[in-house]
Amino acid sequence: HAQGIAAAARMHGIPAAIIMPSDAPDAKVAGTKGLGGEVVLYDRASEDRDAIGARLAAERGLTLIKPFDEPEVIAGQGTCGLEIAEQAAEAGVSKADVIVCCGGGGLTSGIALALEAGAPGLRVRPAEPEGFDDVKRSLAAGEIARNAQLSGSICDAIVTPQPGELTFPIMRRLCGPGLAVSEEEALKAMQLAFRHLEVVAEPGGAVALAAALFHRDEIDGDAVVCTISGGNVDPEMFKRALDLPL
Repeated sequence: HAQGIAAAARMHGIPAAIIMPSDAPDAKVAGTKGLGGEVVLYDRASEDRDAIGARLAAERGLTLIKPFDEPEVIAGQGTCGLEIAEQAAEAGVSKADVIVCCGGGGLTSGIALALEAGAPGLRVRPAEPEGFDDVKRSLAAGEIARNAQLSGSICDAIVTPQPGELTFPIMRRLCGPGLAVSEEEALKAMQLAFRHLEVVAEPGGAVALAAALFHRDEIDGDAVVCTISGGNVDPEMFKRALDLPL
């Protein structure tokens, strides 16, 4: 989202200020700055991202584009669901669990809406890191639940306080039960994605693959689709993943 907004702003010749947690990987910060975006860092645990965004928008006359609770963002994320539906049809798969790396639910709800229209036999399952599984708990309770902690996970890209007001009703209507994986499972999934698929994934972008690999008993059927939704990983974290014994 950060780099996409920065790139779009540069294409249109307008400024972009990107609010990013201070624990974001250096690769993500550098990539956003390299596309011309101004990076405004904040502390997840003690500061309110939405409040900072509202203040900057008012002070500078900017338009705030939220990373998940925004109709256009949800629709844009849904194009991934269109691709999944098309590729599943080509592979002859009409029924499967589609596991999606989930933070606030923009990608998850967008994919779920697209599959509802184009491949109703494919069911979305949100995947999150253990201890930050607010969507899983919210789906189980039938109402929005917050995370007790707001920082401290290596899966920084998908750590949010709670599901979105727009995204949660969509997920509650269309998604199956959530899945939660450990940090070690996410790191092992990163290693396997690199060794077998030549794909570089960040921890938060590998949780869906980790769920498919290490939580098979929680998944129905034989066909599984998973997203790998980010490759912003610093060398030290990637080495940590590669050094893990499998």
